[in-house]
Amino acid sequence: MKSKPEEFWKTKLTPEQYRVLREKGTDMPFMGEYVSNHEEGVYECAACGQELFRSSEKFDSGSGWPSFYDVAAAGHVDLREDNSMGMRRTEVTCSNCGGHLGHLFPDGPIDKGGQRYCVNSVALKFDPKKDK
Repeated sequence: MKSKPEEFWKTKLTPEQYRVLREKGTDMPFMGEYVSNHEEGVYECAACGQELFRSSEKFDSGSGWPSFYDVAAAGHVDLREDNSMGMRRTEVTCSNCGGHLGHLFPDGPIDKGGQRYCVNSVALKFDPKKDK
């Protein structure tokens, strides 16, 4: 799916999804649909449907974005150095479609590996039928 032209994504995604997933935008903090979601299930890529994160790895980081300490499966996300906005960060993208999901920070729960995948709600789709 990474080879799909941008015109494909413009017709498949909402304008807000396109801004975040394809143009590397960001949700407003504390405003996203999944920030306070505590249901059991799986979070998938809103663009291509690949499983990304499980509710069992979600935690309240207080950051204003959905946060996870691990991915659903190895190889489902790609990590890239991101030096935009005068910061050095690690960008998280969907390995299937290349959509921008958010960033990875080293301030997650220490007892769970210390990582925090900080993800935009609009980049996700939630499936409550899975992860049970």
